[in-house]
Amino acid sequence: MSERTTGASRADLVADTALALLAERGMRGLTHRAVDETAGLPQGSTSNVARTRQALLELTVRRLADREAKVLALEEMPDPRDGLDALVDGLALATHRALTRNRELTLARYELALEATRRPELRAYFDATGARFRDQLAALVTALGSTSPARHVLSLVAWADGLMFSCVAGSFSAEVPSLEEVRAGLRELLGGMFGDGPAPGKTPGESG
Repeated sequence: MSERTTGASRADLVADTALALLAERGMRGLTHRAVDETAGLPQGSTSNVARTRQALLELTVRRLADREAKVLALEEMPDPRDGLDALVDGLALATHRALTRNRELTLARYELALEATRRPELRAYFDATGARFRDQLAALVTALGSTSPARHVLSLVAWADGLMFSCVAGSFSAEVPSLEEVRAGLRELLGGMFGDGPAPGKTPGESG
């Protein structure tokens, strides 16, 4: 739970503890009592914040989205007009952070995503919180000149999710790629979509 925010609210503390439990013990290990005990809270504290399991899961998904937003920092990505390589650098750094010092969050996200397949009410909530990431990616690929943003976003998310699952929970979990290797993979993917992308300082379609 090293990523907790200092001075976090009781709700944030509960959600951060839930995320840590999901990464460590899986969905079966997430209970109100376990959150209380792990966080060092008086018995019943978690129930006061999130009375039902659904409420606890929703609180945890919301906190996950907030913390992953800080990891990915898509709003801080270089302007696509700076060129494809600048954007690749920014996306590679965000992806590598998720693979390394934020592995706990990535594991917790997979636990929540699988649980959402069994809980329609959580599925809708989980998808809604993830929509802002897809929207931000769509804006980035559109600025690069994409004529099919939805398809390109799907390809980009599928590549990143596949890499993260393989290296965090899959058969490559002992072989986390370096930042440069992540960058090379993204460069190949985005280069295939957009070629060299817009030249620095130019908008898509602008001639020299």
